[in-house]
Amino acid sequence: MSDVMTKDGYGRLTGPTTLQIQRRLPGPIERVWGYLTDGELRRHWLAAGEMELKLGASFELVWRNDELSEAPDSRPDGMPVENRMTCEITQLDPPRLLGFTWRGSGDVVFELEPMHGEVLLTVTHHKLPDRPTLLKVAAGWHTHLDLLVAQARGEKPGAFWSTWSRLHEAYGERLP
Repeated sequence: MSDVMTKDGYGRLTGPTTLQIQRRLPGPIERVWGYLTDGELRRHWLAAGEMELKLGASFELVWRNDELSEAPDSRPDGMPVENRMTCEITQLDPPRLLGFTWRGSGDVVFELEPMHGEVLLTVTHHKLPDRPTLLKVAAGWHTHLDLLVAQARGEKPGAFWSTWSRLHEAYGERLP
């Protein structure tokens, strides 16, 4: 799996509608699993929301991206203060695999693989419907995963929206 990781941290297309992005995080694997499944831990890097770890279970993700930066950051026009999405768990093999539906753009799968004291996290987002969605999702996953790495390493997180905006533009140049 590690052969797909790009040196610069950018995601890549593994098919016409599939984005894959990877990060290495400090282990153990159970710790990283907690960042994915514990709503309180997850809200600091992605979205809040309680999750029942049961195949077929529904749960809600609640994004408040303005709260992910310590310093004030300008939200791009058209981006809401809060976003909510109901998901359903489609794949589950703790602590190595978590998959769930993603409203409007297919599904997301998180895979965890122990690797020399670290954990390789692979996020695969399937069935992205169009280029505008692909670019938003790519910039979003990249930014959120960078926040996860900072949190897991005990580092100060970067500014969310300015990072997202820069990456949205960069992915527009990188991805066909």
